Amino acid sequence: MVKPDAFGRRLSGEIIARYERKGLKLVAMKLQVVSAALAEEHYAEHKGKKFYPALVGFITSGPTVQMVWEGENAVAAVRKMNGATNSQEAELGTVRGDYGLTVQNNLVHASDSAETAAREIAIYFRTEELISHTMPDEMWMLND
Repeated sequence: MVKPDAFGRRLSGEIIARYERKGLKLVAMKLQVVSAALAEEHYAEHKGKKFYPALVGFITSGPTVQMVWEGENAVAAVRKMNGATNSQEAELGTVRGDYGLTVQNNLVHASDSAETAAREIAIYFRTEELISHTMPDEMWMLND
C-alpha cells in the first residue's frame, strides 16, 4: 500500500515503478481513502495498543493506493525494497531510506507473510478484481 504521506508527496509512481523494475507482476490496484471500518479491520492486531488511534487516523487521512503484486518471494522482496519500518533506520536505496521521514509517516505498507497478505488482500479486493495475466517475459515458460 502506498500510504497517504507518499501519495500526498506524489511518490506513488516512483514506488510502483520500483516494484515493476524488480520484476514483480501487478495483478490489482485501487486508489481510495480508507474508511475507519477498513482501517480497523486492517490493523485489528494492534487494537488496544497506545499507538492504535494514531495509526487508524493516519491511514484514513488521505488517498492510498492498494496493490497486489505477484512474483517469486514477492512478500520478502517488497519488504526488503520498502526498508525498515522506522524510516530513520532504513537503508539508503529502499523506499523508506530514500524518502521516509518518521516511523508513522513511513510511506508504504507491506504484508509480513503470505498468510497476512491473503487476509489483507481480502479486505481491499474482491476475487474478481485480481487480474490473472501473463507478462511477455513469462511467455517462454508456457512453451516448456
